[in-house]
Amino acid sequence: MKVQHFFHKKTSTLTYVVWDESTRDAVVIDPVLDFDDAAVSFSETALDEVESFVQEQGLRVHWVVDTHAHADHVTGASALAARLGAKTAMGSRITEVQAFFAPAFGLEDEVKPDGSQWDALVPHQGALEAGSLRFVALHTPGHTPACTTWKVNDAVFTGDAMFMPDFGTGRCDFPHGSASDLYDSIQTQLYSLPDGTRVFVGHDYQPGGRELEFETTIGACKSSNKQLKAGTPRQDFVDWRSARDAQLSPPRLLFQSIQLNITGGRLPAVDATGRRFLRIPIGLLD
Repeated sequence: MKVQHFFHKKTSTLTYVVWDESTRDAVVIDPVLDFDDAAVSFSETALDEVESFVQEQGLRVHWVVDTHAHADHVTGASALAARLGAKTAMGSRITEVQAFFAPAFGLEDEVKPDGSQWDALVPHQGALEAGSLRFVALHTPGHTPACTTWKVNDAVFTGDAMFMPDFGTGRCDFPHGSASDLYDSIQTQLYSLPDGTRVFVGHDYQPGGRELEFETTIGACKSSNKQLKAGTPRQDFVDWRSARDAQLSPPRLLFQSIQLNITGGRLPAVDATGRRFLRIPIGLLD
């Protein structure tokens, strides 16, 4: 099994193409749809790069998946799946995120909180079959209630649950996020895996200006994750994470991202004038 990363510098996001060299079966994880917030316009430059790689390698992409409903960039899942003739999938708890945010954006009539926007919703320890590859969904809530780590062979793709050891873990102050849940997710779902399990993270913020890093191991995280080691007491982590999150500003693209990501990245419908609109709720986070 091989893994190719793509780094979206503007949002510090890692997209991955995972494939079997012998069969060319593949899955794409966390693709990015480019968004210019000043011009309020979208482009598919990042998706072009992924699609070009897929074509060059002669890969057959079965699924395009997200690890969660991202709050800092718009997912390119729907657009990329359409380009590649693939299907989309998400962890089954996405319906909880939809149930909160659809009314928050006044989108009750447009967004059904049933996950029907994806081709498959995968429950905890359920699997996606991608030819010769089998991706198992490990629900790892805490950053959001619907976060899913995708496990395939000796590798896991953790999204925003856990980052490189020198950065730590994802924030837990979004609606229905929970530092206590994240502690359990990492300790029981991730740190219970073999130490040699490869870990591919969802973002790298390059602390201290270091070079890009995106791959580590469960063993390295257990021994040196700066926020949550294997022996870190629950209350120490919950207290630290809660205090840290209270100092953080909301992600710059939070409202633009979430209202699209609860539909898999589909743009709003065109109105009678031929225009599309994004919504910015006032005071939602007060």
